[in-house]
Amino acid sequence: MTTTIDASNLTLEKVQALLNYEEQYNSSFTSLLTLESLTEFEQQELEEIRNLFRSYYAAGKISEGQIRFLFLAPLLRLAGFYTPRIKILLEEKIADVLVEDENTLIKGRMDILAFNKQIKKKEVAPFWILVIETKNSSINASEGLPQLLTYAYDAIKEQSSIWGLSTNGMDYQFVYIQQANPPVYQLLPKLDITRPDSSIELLQVLKAIRKQYFGMN
Repeated sequence: MTTTIDASNLTLEKVQALLNYEEQYNSSFTSLLTLESLTEFEQQELEEIRNLFRSYYAAGKISEGQIRFLFLAPLLRLAGFYTPRIKILLEEKIADVLVEDENTLIKGRMDILAFNKQIKKKEVAPFWILVIETKNSSINASEGLPQLLTYAYDAIKEQSSIWGLSTNGMDYQFVYIQQANPPVYQLLPKLDITRPDSSIELLQVLKAIRKQYFGMN
């Protein structure tokens, strides 16, 4: 009999056991990405996002929907993700992940997926660029990692790497997921949007991820 599990109920330990992921730590984004200086306009826009977050956070808990609409959407726009070459999906149901050895079926729904809609491989899933999991502001950002890794599990079989991001609005935990046997994910330093230097690096990373796939300004 097959056991069905919702991805949102999985722990990181359980995902590692079921999907055979290997965890690694990487202390520097620059080992994977080329980070470029921000323009004055980008820094001004970023400051507005930072101040907006502070005002909402001071007023109480921020919901997942607010985080996606008020903070992630402007960040992705600034980073250049709003282009005809990239398609953004919201609340997208994942393909069921079947773990045959454990007779387990994992279901779930991604918060945000950005993929290159110009690349298709024999009618399989389009080329993923970035998958994002959001949590409300009272939850640790890292708690979205089990869902990210589950969502990327089948897609990573069709491409060499995928970037993942889990956030609670304040903290941004990036993970670099790589095709291997077993699959590997690298945890990068956590970034904080309330700190000017950290928020600048956050936008630089998002821009660099987009450029890694398209190489365009």
